[in-house]
Amino acid sequence: MMVFRAAGVVTSLIILLVSLFSLPEIDAAFKQTQSELAVLHRTHQAMLTLDRQQQQELRRIQRIIHRYNPAMADSLKSRIAAEIVAMSRKYDHLDIDFICATITHESAQTWRPTVKSPVGAIGLMQVMPQTGLFLAAQAGLEWHPSILKDPIINIQLGCQYLNELVKRYGKDGGLAAYNGGPGQARRWLAANRNNNVLFEETQFYIPSIMKLYNQFRAERRL
Repeated sequence: MMVFRAAGVVTSLIILLVSLFSLPEIDAAFKQTQSELAVLHRTHQAMLTLDRQQQQELRRIQRIIHRYNPAMADSLKSRIAAEIVAMSRKYDHLDIDFICATITHESAQTWRPTVKSPVGAIGLMQVMPQTGLFLAAQAGLEWHPSILKDPIINIQLGCQYLNELVKRYGKDGGLAAYNGGPGQARRWLAANRNNNVLFEETQFYIPSIMKLYNQFRAERRL
Protein backbone atom coordinates (compact mmCIF):
# COMPACT_ATOMS: atom_id res chain seq x y z
CA MET A 1 0.00 0.00 0.00
CA MET A 2 2.86 2.42 0.89
CA VAL A 3 4.51 1.77 -2.49
CA PHE A 4 1.33 2.75 -4.33
CA ARG A 5 0.98 5.89 -2.20
CA ALA A 6 4.60 6.88 -2.92
CA ALA A 7 4.07 6.29 -6.64
CA GLY A 8 0.97 8.43 -6.45
CA VAL A 9 2.87 11.27 -4.79
CA VAL A 10 5.61 11.16 -7.44
CA THR A 11 2.99 11.15 -10.20
CA SER A 12 1.26 14.13 -8.61
CA LEU A 13 4.58 16.03 -8.41
CA ILE A 14 5.30 15.34 -12.06
CA ILE A 15 1.83 16.54 -13.05
CA LEU A 16 2.35 19.66 -10.92
CA LEU A 17 5.71 20.41 -12.54
CA VAL A 18 4.30 19.94 -16.03
CA SER A 19 1.41 22.25 -15.19
CA LEU A 20 3.74 24.95 -13.84
CA PHE A 21 6.56 24.71 -16.37
CA SER A 22 6.87 23.80 -20.04
CA LEU A 23 8.78 20.66 -20.95
CA PRO A 24 11.72 22.68 -22.42
CA GLU A 25 11.98 24.59 -19.11
CA ILE A 26 11.98 21.35 -17.13
CA ASP A 27 14.62 19.89 -19.45
CA ALA A 28 16.81 23.01 -19.12
CA ALA A 29 16.49 22.95 -15.33
CA PHE A 30 17.40 19.26 -15.28
CA LYS A 31 20.48 19.86 -17.42
CA GLN A 32 21.54 22.79 -15.22
CA THR A 33 21.20 20.61 -12.13
CA GLN A 34 23.29 17.90 -13.78
CA SER A 35 25.96 20.49 -14.64
CA GLU A 36 26.01 21.86 -11.08
CA LEU A 37 26.29 18.32 -9.67
CA ALA A 38 29.22 17.64 -12.01
CA VAL A 39 30.99 20.80 -10.79
CA LEU A 40 30.40 19.80 -7.16
CA HIS A 41 31.80 16.34 -7.89
CA ARG A 42 34.93 17.76 -9.51
CA THR A 43 35.42 20.18 -6.60
CA HIS A 44 35.05 17.34 -4.11
CA GLN A 45 37.58 15.22 -5.99
CA ALA A 46 40.03 18.14 -6.14
CA MET A 47 39.69 18.67 -2.38
CA LEU A 48 40.32 14.97 -1.75
CA THR A 49 43.44 15.16 -3.94
CA LEU A 50 44.71 18.23 -2.08
CA ASP A 51 44.07 16.55 1.25
CA ARG A 52 46.01 13.47 0.15
CA GLN A 53 48.88 15.67 -1.04
CA GLN A 54 48.93 17.55 2.25
CA GLN A 55 48.97 14.32 4.24
CA GLN A 56 51.88 13.10 2.12
CA GLU A 57 53.77 16.34 2.78
CA LEU A 58 53.14 16.11 6.51
CA ARG A 59 54.43 12.53 6.62
CA ARG A 60 57.48 13.49 4.57
CA ILE A 61 58.38 16.33 6.93
CA GLN A 62 57.89 14.05 9.92
CA ARG A 63 60.31 11.56 8.35
CA ILE A 64 62.89 14.32 7.90
CA ILE A 65 62.49 15.34 11.55
CA HIS A 66 62.78 11.71 12.67
CA ARG A 67 65.97 11.29 10.66
CA TYR A 68 67.70 13.95 12.75
CA ASN A 69 65.76 13.75 16.02
CA PRO A 70 64.20 10.30 16.49
CA ALA A 71 63.62 11.01 20.19
CA MET A 72 61.16 13.84 19.49
CA ALA A 73 57.59 12.98 20.48
CA ASP A 74 55.36 12.11 17.52
CA SER A 75 52.82 14.73 18.62
CA LEU A 76 55.47 17.46 18.42
CA LYS A 77 56.70 16.20 15.06
CA SER A 78 53.12 16.50 13.80
CA ARG A 79 52.73 20.06 15.13
CA ILE A 80 56.03 21.18 13.64
CA ALA A 81 55.26 19.55 10.30
CA ALA A 82 51.85 21.25 10.18
CA GLU A 83 53.46 24.62 10.94
CA ILE A 84 56.03 24.20 8.18
CA VAL A 85 53.24 23.44 5.70
CA ALA A 86 51.33 26.49 6.94
CA MET A 87 54.38 28.75 6.53
CA SER A 88 55.03 27.46 3.01
CA ARG A 89 51.48 28.45 2.11
CA LYS A 90 51.59 31.79 3.88
CA TYR A 91 54.84 33.01 2.32
CA ASP A 92 55.33 33.20 -1.44
CA HIS A 93 59.12 32.98 -1.28
CA LEU A 94 59.42 29.90 0.92
CA ASP A 95 58.67 26.26 0.23
CA ILE A 96 58.65 23.20 2.46
CA ASP A 97 62.05 21.89 1.37
CA PHE A 98 63.75 25.27 1.81
CA ILE A 99 62.32 25.66 5.32
CA CYS A 100 63.35 22.12 6.27
CA ALA A 101 66.85 22.63 4.86
CA THR A 102 67.27 25.86 6.81
CA ILE A 103 66.06 24.30 10.06
CA THR A 104 68.26 21.23 9.56
CA HIS A 105 71.39 23.34 9.19
CA GLU A 106 70.49 26.02 11.71
CA SER A 107 69.81 23.42 14.41
CA ALA A 108 73.15 21.70 13.65
CA GLN A 109 71.16 18.76 12.24
CA THR A 110 69.53 18.11 15.63
CA TRP A 111 66.02 19.52 15.15
CA ARG A 112 66.05 20.24 18.90
CA PRO A 113 63.65 23.13 19.68
CA THR A 114 65.80 24.43 22.57
CA VAL A 115 69.15 24.40 20.77
CA LYS A 116 71.21 27.53 21.47
CA SER A 117 74.29 28.76 19.66
CA PRO A 118 77.44 30.16 21.33
CA VAL A 119 76.41 33.66 20.21
CA GLY A 120 72.89 33.35 21.67
CA ALA A 121 70.71 32.37 18.70
CA ILE A 122 67.81 30.22 19.89
CA GLY A 123 65.62 27.44 18.57
CA LEU A 124 65.04 25.54 15.36
CA MET A 125 65.66 28.57 13.15
CA GLN A 126 68.29 30.11 15.44
CA VAL A 127 66.61 33.47 15.92
CA MET A 128 68.67 36.05 17.81
CA PRO A 129 66.73 37.65 20.70
CA GLN A 130 67.12 41.19 19.32
CA THR A 131 65.80 40.02 15.95
CA GLY A 132 63.03 38.08 17.69
CA LEU A 133 61.96 41.21 19.58
CA PHE A 134 61.54 43.11 16.30
CA LEU A 135 59.77 40.23 14.54
CA ALA A 136 57.44 39.57 17.48
CA ALA A 137 56.39 43.23 17.47
CA GLN A 138 55.62 42.97 13.75
CA ALA A 139 53.58 39.82 14.34
CA GLY A 140 51.72 41.28 17.32
CA LEU A 141 53.17 38.77 19.78
CA GLU A 142 53.91 39.54 23.40
CA TRP A 143 57.67 39.39 23.69
CA HIS A 144 59.85 37.44 26.04
CA PRO A 145 63.07 35.71 24.94
CA SER A 146 61.68 32.37 26.15
CA ILE A 147 59.11 32.33 23.34
CA LEU A 148 61.94 31.49 20.95
CA LYS A 149 62.13 28.07 22.61
CA ASP A 150 58.58 27.36 21.48
CA PRO A 151 59.21 25.58 18.16
CA ILE A 152 55.97 26.82 16.60
CA ILE A 153 56.64 30.49 17.39
CA ASN A 154 60.30 30.06 16.43
CA ILE A 155 59.32 28.71 13.01
CA GLN A 156 56.75 31.49 12.55
CA LEU A 157 59.25 34.25 13.34
CA GLY A 158 62.11 32.62 11.47
CA CYS A 159 60.02 32.14 8.34
CA GLN A 160 58.68 35.68 8.61
CA TYR A 161 62.24 37.00 8.53
CA LEU A 162 63.62 34.53 5.97
CA ASN A 163 60.76 35.18 3.54
CA GLU A 164 61.45 38.92 3.57
CA LEU A 165 65.16 38.35 2.96
CA VAL A 166 64.58 35.88 0.12
CA LYS A 167 62.08 38.32 -1.39
CA ARG A 168 64.78 41.01 -1.43
CA TYR A 169 67.88 39.02 -2.32
CA GLY A 170 66.84 35.66 -3.78
CA LYS A 171 67.40 32.28 -2.14
CA ASP A 172 71.18 32.37 -1.86
CA GLY A 173 71.26 36.09 -1.09
CA GLY A 174 68.52 35.61 1.47
CA LEU A 175 70.60 32.94 3.18
CA ALA A 176 73.61 35.26 3.17
CA ALA A 177 71.48 37.91 4.87
CA TYR A 178 69.93 35.44 7.34
CA ASN A 179 73.39 34.35 8.45
CA GLY A 180 75.48 37.48 8.14
CA GLY A 181 73.04 40.36 7.85
CA PRO A 182 71.46 42.26 4.93
CA GLY A 183 74.54 44.45 4.44
CA GLN A 184 76.71 41.42 3.76
CA ALA A 185 74.14 40.06 1.29
CA ARG A 186 74.02 43.35 -0.61
CA ARG A 187 77.83 43.53 -0.85
CA TRP A 188 78.03 39.91 -1.97
CA LEU A 189 75.45 40.37 -4.71
CA ALA A 190 77.04 43.65 -5.82
CA ALA A 191 80.37 41.80 -6.08
CA ASN A 192 78.78 39.21 -8.40
CA ARG A 193 78.71 36.63 -5.56
CA ASN A 194 82.43 36.85 -4.87
CA ASN A 195 82.81 34.71 -1.75
CA ASN A 196 85.73 36.82 -0.52
CA VAL A 197 83.10 39.38 0.46
CA LEU A 198 81.39 36.90 2.81
CA PHE A 199 82.26 35.93 6.34
CA GLU A 200 83.98 32.56 6.43
CA GLU A 201 80.97 31.00 8.19
CA THR A 202 78.60 32.34 5.54
CA GLN A 203 80.77 30.94 2.74
CA PHE A 204 80.04 27.49 4.20
CA TYR A 205 76.48 28.29 5.28
CA ILE A 206 74.95 29.03 1.87
CA PRO A 207 76.10 25.91 -0.02
CA SER A 208 75.36 23.70 2.99
CA ILE A 209 71.71 24.73 3.05
CA MET A 210 71.36 24.67 -0.71
CA LYS A 211 72.78 21.13 -0.73
CA LEU A 212 70.18 20.04 1.84
CA TYR A 213 67.50 21.87 -0.13
CA ASN A 214 68.35 20.00 -3.33
CA GLN A 215 68.57 16.73 -1.39
CA PHE A 216 65.09 17.14 0.07
CA ARG A 217 63.69 18.12 -3.31
CA ALA A 218 65.25 15.04 -4.92
CA GLU A 219 63.77 12.82 -2.18
CA ARG A 220 60.33 14.21 -3.00
CA ARG A 221 60.58 12.69 -6.48
CA LEU A 222 61.51 9.20 -5.25
